[in-house]
Amino acid sequence: MNVTLRQLSIADYDPVMVLWKSSEGMGFSNADSRENIAAFLERNAGLSLVAEADGQIVGAVLCGHDGRRGFFYHLAVDRQYRRRGIGQMLAARCLALLQERGIHKVHIVVFAENTEAQTFWKQLGWSKRDDLMMMSKQLTT
Repeated sequence: MNVTLRQLSIADYDPVMVLWKSSEGMGFSNADSRENIAAFLERNAGLSLVAEADGQIVGAVLCGHDGRRGFFYHLAVDRQYRRRGIGQMLAARCLALLQERGIHKVHIVVFAENTEAQTFWKQLGWSKRDDLMMMSKQLTT
């Protein structure tokens, strides 16, 4: 099986959303609309990736930064293609791209009940921060 990585473009939105929505442990909001993903990709040009195998998208990740810290969102691999190193390839390439842009720390948010994702990230050397608590505020539009 030959897996290739390439930049995620807004033209990939529909198949990537199918992949993400079929992946357990992910949450979605208005931030994931086509318009908002297009804006994210524009602000973070060249950082988000898809993995392709057998002519189809089998993995994807949104990757960006705020100038200080990098962030991964929605890294997912099709269940049929898991445990073949595709998630690791996506993460490693995104980390390299962020480092090329001067970003030296990267964060991810994993749902507390998503133990499969927690195990994946820990195996890649990521660690849970017990000194922080994530807080959010919904802004009305």
